[in-house]
Amino acid sequence: MEYISTTLGNLVEQTAFMNLTVGNLIMIGVACLFLYLAIKHGFEPLLLVPIAFGMLLVNIYPDIMISPEDASNGTGGLLYYFYLLDEWSILPSLIFLGVGAMTDFGPLIANPKSFLLGAAAQFGIFAAYLGAMAMGFSDKAAAAISIIGGADGPTSIFLAGKLEQTAILGPIAVAAYSYMSLVPIIQPPIMKLLTTKEERQIKMEQLRPVSKLERILFPIIITIVVCVILPTTAPLVGMLMLGNLFKESGVVRQLTDTAANVLMYIVVILLGTSVGATTSAEAFLNTDTIKIVILGLVAFAFGTAAGVLFGKLMCWVSKGKVNPLIGSAGVSAVPMAARVSQKVGAEADPTNFLLMHAMGPNVAGVIGTAVVAGTFMAIFGVK
Repeated sequence: MEYISTTLGNLVEQTAFMNLTVGNLIMIGVACLFLYLAIKHGFEPLLLVPIAFGMLLVNIYPDIMISPEDASNGTGGLLYYFYLLDEWSILPSLIFLGVGAMTDFGPLIANPKSFLLGAAAQFGIFAAYLGAMAMGFSDKAAAAISIIGGADGPTSIFLAGKLEQTAILGPIAVAAYSYMSLVPIIQPPIMKLLTTKEERQIKMEQLRPVSKLERILFPIIITIVVCVILPTTAPLVGMLMLGNLFKESGVVRQLTDTAANVLMYIVVILLGTSVGATTSAEAFLNTDTIKIVILGLVAFAFGTAAGVLFGKLMCWVSKGKVNPLIGSAGVSAVPMAARVSQKVGAEADPTNFLLMHAMGPNVAGVIGTAVVAGTFMAIFGVK
């Protein structure tokens, strides 16, 4: 009888019920909310489902993220090893490889002025940097937080790791990916507030055809120019351009298919679940996390607004040939931000087609955010 009671007692003690805190229950609720948004409403499910599930796992079974040093048997948890690939900048760089292989750079090549819109949208990053400094974060922490304004999850993780801000990497990554997922909700009100219906109805001229030679030379030239000026951007810009060169050269179809499909999806699973697993209640439920979430939203809103306002300036300079809505695509959420520009433009005029025009600033935003990250690394002397 004593054996049975002892065995049952051990089983009860091993259940998660005995270890769950109020914080764990809150985070489990947040994870379920994210899963609902991803599955029911389709908010970037490719990212949000693994992130939310990682969040769910770590708050039920914290040892899934335990390091070997803290484990009684000297073996780390499964997601701990996934997370090391984030800290070592491996997964963010591979994400960029996949994005490059999936993305058409033709609209940016056809309309190089899109680089200006992509640059304007980076204003949110510097606004968040100043805001983070004002809230008491260190200069490196402020730089890592500010990249959320570019709506670029991989770059946010990359810079946080390089600046040794691993203590806040989880909140930064979750905020960045959450805002990427919520682009269709956050951006349209800002876009409509800053433009008139007449501006949203502007139809842009069809982009010129881009030759195969231009498509092949573009990633090579961008890599040389950007990486010579800012060598620290090589892991991100280099992988982005390598993926695109796979796509445009046409001679490595197997590598293109692998980078854009199988490898990309494997990396998303590893990165998403490991990022979600950094959100244990102890690490996530604190004032710094709340500040980061607020700063990320402010940065994203400022970046969107800056892109639209610069689009309005280009509209005025070109005498009505540029639709300001494409400026909002200057944030790095590829291709969702471009689709939002198309959607808002189509609401004003169903015959308006802005998607390809918006892809130019969208791609420029990816490059621009990587350049800003490289600039921060150069400022702080990080290689």
